[in-house]
Formats: sequence, C-alpha cells, structure tokens
Amino acid sequence: MMGRPVLTIQNLSTSFRIQGEYYAAVDDVHLEVRKNEVLAIVGESGSGKSALALSIMGLHNMQQTKVEGHIDFQNQNLLDLSLKQLNQIRGKEIGMIFQDPMTALNPLATIGAQIEEPMKYHMKELSKRDRKLHALELLRRVGIRNEERVYNQYPHELSGGMRQRVVIAIALACDPVLLIADEPTTALDVTIQAQIMDLMKALQSEMDSGIILITHDLGVVAEMADRVAVMYAGQIVEIAEVTKLIRNPLHPYTRSLLNSLPSHTGGKERLHVIDGVVPALQNLERSGCRFAPRIAWIPESAHHENPTLEEVEPNHFVRCTCYQHFYFPEEKEGEMNDVTT
Repeated sequence: MMGRPVLTIQNLSTSFRIQGEYYAAVDDVHLEVRKNEVLAIVGESGSGKSALALSIMGLHNMQQTKVEGHIDFQNQNLLDLSLKQLNQIRGKEIGMIFQDPMTALNPLATIGAQIEEPMKYHMKELSKRDRKLHALELLRRVGIRNEERVYNQYPHELSGGMRQRVVIAIALACDPVLLIADEPTTALDVTIQAQIMDLMKALQSEMDSGIILITHDLGVVAEMADRVAVMYAGQIVEIAEVTKLIRNPLHPYTRSLLNSLPSHTGGKERLHVIDGVVPALQNLERSGCRFAPRIAWIPESAHHENPTLEEVEPNHFVRCTCYQHFYFPEEKEGEMNDVTT
C-alpha cells in the first residue's frame, strides 16, 4: 500500500546555458513520489527525463546549469543544501541506478570495493568484515549466485547484465528511502532486460521506499509502475495511475506513444509514426501547446493559449484542451474507406 510522499517537487526548472543564454530542459515541473510507489516518467529522448533525475541528485555541472524551484525531501529543500550536505544524502537516503553500467562503474576497482564504498562513507560503524558480508549479501540479493568470485572481479570481467546487477547492488547498499532508476535496461538485450525488471519488481516488494523509474519503454511501464508521468519538451503533459493511463490515454502525445507500439495480438494494423522530433532547447516554442507542431492536422483553435495540467477525472491530469479534438489521420482514412466500400 502506498504511503506518505517521500519526495515533493514544485515549480522545478532546470536550464542549460547555450551560447550565453539559458534554456529550460525541465520547465515548471510538479511531481510527488510516495512511499512504496513506483512512479514512471516516460517520454522520447530529449524530453527532459534524465535532466529531471540529475536535478534531484544534484549532479548537474552548476557552471553551465541553473536549477530553480523546490525539491522537498524529508522536510528539506535539496536545492538549498551545500555539497557537503548533499553528499550525506546521496548514496544513503537517495540511491541512483544509472543507465550505462560500464561508465557508472570504476574499471580500476573490484566489484566488492565499489559496493563497499558508500558503506565506508555512510555506515562508518561497520567493520571491514561486516562491510564484506553486507556486500556479499547485496550481490545475492540482486541475483548473483557466485558472489564470492564476483566480489573480487573487475567490471570488464562481467557481462552487461551482471554489471547492471552490481550497479543496483551499489544503489541499495545503504537502504535508500528513494531509488532513482534512469533507463536501467537500455544497454541490455531483451532477455537480460526482462531479468533486470523482474529483479526490480522483486526488490520493490521487499523495499519500504519510493522508486522513480525513468524509461521510454511503455512495456516496462505497464509491468512496473503504479503511476505514470508522461513528459514532453520539459513539461509533464499527462499523469495518472498506470491502468487508467493505458486504458484511457488522453493527451495526443500519450496516445501517439501507445499507438506506435507493435501489437502483441499479431494484428496487421499499421503502426502510427509520430511526425517530427522533440525540438532542440534553443528552438523550442515556449508558448502554447508544445506538441502542436507534431499534430499539424489538429486546428490551432483546439489548443489552449497557456496550457496547464488540469484534473479531468480523479487523479488523472492532462495538459492542454487539444486532447478533446485529437484523432489519428489513419483512423479518418479508415473511416473514409469504409464509407466508400
């Protein structure tokens, strides 16, 4: 059962400096993550998902980035904390699983040493022996059976799936209250992806924490998430419980993402292709509906001038009124063909 919020984000904007000007990659985002909840954040590359995760962790290069707003974690605004204060939280209260385990791991340190590193910093009461025992237990917990051997190995000696399990073990080392998983299966083949997602589901059932799952894979979302926030061009355009969003997607972007998935029923219907791409930050039109240029067949009058997230049914929020007028061109073509035949 989901509990109280462990993280509350209000008015979060993250802007990157490009040729002397700042452009928001995360634009006035409001989100809440609850205890025992998996909140999925989905969207194409360039939507702002990873920028949001790194803002929570405080991992941006602050000489090139401006982060504003409020990130409330355990009654303190993470954006007000010094680097020393943040370091007391990162790796202990908040863990992060990075998308590329090969770059996340130190190639010159053994697996055991890397799992024990956060313990040395945050769990100073543990002896060297206790740290090793805990590291071995973590390796078993993430599904590595030959843990004694892996403990002494280096990252290059492990497969991609094994490395990702190690990254998860490191993130769990200090029993975090909040876990952020940024595209945790991107670099893995389909079989290993399934194993990692099964592992995360098993861990979620035994952890007493909140999880933010960042992904572009809606299949993973359907299997893992309790709630889903759909992100486009730096904004949340729809947020709802996962079953509600999949059964009744409303925003044109959400519907387009779902309609571009291959059917598992073996049907021969044509997949929808979303026109265009997520615009570059410096080319992004900041007023009106940001998805409008990619659904040019919908009249301008269907869009709200200043779209905000509105609750259209209990716990289901959508940005812009264009969802009320949206249709897929191929559906219209099908209707016309039915009429003519």
